[in-house]
Amino acid sequence: MNLVLLSAFVPTFFFVSITPGMCMTLAMTLGMTIGVKRALWMMLGELVGVATVAILSAIGVAALLLNYPSVFVVLKYIGGAYLAFVGIQMWLSKGKMAIKMDDANSKQASRIDLISQGFITAIANPKGWAFFVALLPPFLDATRPLASQLSVLIAIILVLELVCLLIYATGGRTLKALLMQSGNVRLMNRIAGSLMIGVGLWLAVG
Repeated sequence: MNLVLLSAFVPTFFFVSITPGMCMTLAMTLGMTIGVKRALWMMLGELVGVATVAILSAIGVAALLLNYPSVFVVLKYIGGAYLAFVGIQMWLSKGKMAIKMDDANSKQASRIDLISQGFITAIANPKGWAFFVALLPPFLDATRPLASQLSVLIAIILVLELVCLLIYATGGRTLKALLMQSGNVRLMNRIAGSLMIGVGLWLAVG
């Protein structure tokens, strides 16, 4: 791949990834409630979703879908409603993702729950599709094999996305540590729940 294009691609996508959005907010929320290590399962689902969107965008499927926005409606509302429901449970200090007063008796969200949460958030965001449709083509060289270029670009995208997700999740864990010093479990759940509800609404109406 052209090194000049690559040198422009990396900072462009890092800036876009580090900008607060649904996935980053979700990473920060889970960093607060379940910790960075368990949030890695959500990140796995999110990265698979991002890779899916990037690949389909590059081969033109996204352009077709964007002409028929109703395709996104079901995923958007189901995904948004699910995240909002989880957020309400967290706000009430209930559910698998809320911080519990007694961790020994708490049931944690499964890996499948977390992977699904990340994947749905990534693929059900029309703005994400539009972003890849707009930004990927300028970095593709028509004179070179498309598959090899996409492999490099998507690998870079996923690395940058993972770095940003880890930054946000670590920030959430740090916030939790500060607030938990005062024993503010209910406050932490309400902050995390409010963020989760916001992500759900953002997904549904975005």
